[in-house]
Amino acid sequence: MAGRLIGVVGPSGVGKDTVMAALAERRPGLGLVRRVITRPADAGGEAFDAVTADRFEALCQDEAFCLHWAAHGLRYGIPREIEGRLAVGEDLLVNLSRSVLRQAQARFAGFVTLHLTAPRRVLAERLAGRGRETAPEIEARLARSEFALPHGLGRVIDVANAGPLEQTLQAIEDRLYPVKA
Repeated sequence: MAGRLIGVVGPSGVGKDTVMAALAERRPGLGLVRRVITRPADAGGEAFDAVTADRFEALCQDEAFCLHWAAHGLRYGIPREIEGRLAVGEDLLVNLSRSVLRQAQARFAGFVTLHLTAPRRVLAERLAGRGRETAPEIEARLARSEFALPHGLGRVIDVANAGPLEQTLQAIEDRLYPVKA
């Protein structure tokens, strides 16, 4: 049985990377996808493969990505190698942009969208705390925080991530891996 690609989306500062790492740690067989980003390697945050804009374009031309997009002045790519991991039954978490959800759904059978949310004040505190963006950049990210998901998506799991991490993880597990009676 093929694994599921679980696209994790939500506004900047909602804790996508923290939630993904914690879920993968507590669930055997649930893997993380490492993105390729045109961001300096020392930028901090998630584990990613840093490339130049020219290298990213070359990878696009070589069809090295199954999904790619631009956001926040950067380019992001999901390596094709995930297809092999899914084929052998591994479920994979990947941090995606809302802009590629329809494409992911069309490409990957069983695709699930995990939509994380948090109040604006929580997002603002988290963004300021990570220290990667200027105040105007934080405001720009917050302005995008209320954008809706595209209409017509298949399975969408909405989970608030404003309280204890354990509470968020349990809510996600209950929806992704329901216990059958």
